[in-house]
Amino acid sequence: MGNMKCLIVSSTLVTFFLTPSLVLMNTIDSHPLDGSFGSQIIHVNALRGMVSIRDNNVLSEWDGILDYKNDLLAAKLYSKMVCVLAKMDQAIFPALKEISKALDWQELQHYPATRGLTYTVLPTRVKNLAQYGIPVKDLCRDVPTYFAQQQREGAALAIDPNSCFAVQLLSFMGLSICGEIPGL
Repeated sequence: MGNMKCLIVSSTLVTFFLTPSLVLMNTIDSHPLDGSFGSQIIHVNALRGMVSIRDNNVLSEWDGILDYKNDLLAAKLYSKMVCVLAKMDQAIFPALKEISKALDWQELQHYPATRGLTYTVLPTRVKNLAQYGIPVKDLCRDVPTYFAQQQREGAALAIDPNSCFAVQLLSFMGLSICGEIPGL
């Protein structure tokens, strides 16, 4: 009977102290996008080092994953029916904590703008999505997937702007994914 009492007390303490910390690690929020016809639903999972984004803008619908543990950005562009993978430069991307903090509406309004980045899609298709983890594999399932390479500042001027798809992460991160591949 003494062991059972000890087990109940320890379980209660773990639940009492662990539950609030888990709530802080997982943040889900939805925000209207300025000047567009849609909103973004953003889920931050600090434990897994991931941010998932669902942008339901009718003009540029996309889903994305920021995988901070593997420095990987994945974006599924619905109007193009293509998925794009790119290495994240964590010196440029907002930190996971900053995204969580920005999801608080008051913080979002005062969050400094980050300059936009341009990625060029490479012509070779990704063959093995499983090597990038289950979230990326699930996101990019059933559509062609390509790597994209970040362009240096100034190099983006040589890219045809008509071949680009604009991706906006809240109000502080703009990305352009450009390239001449079928459907993009």
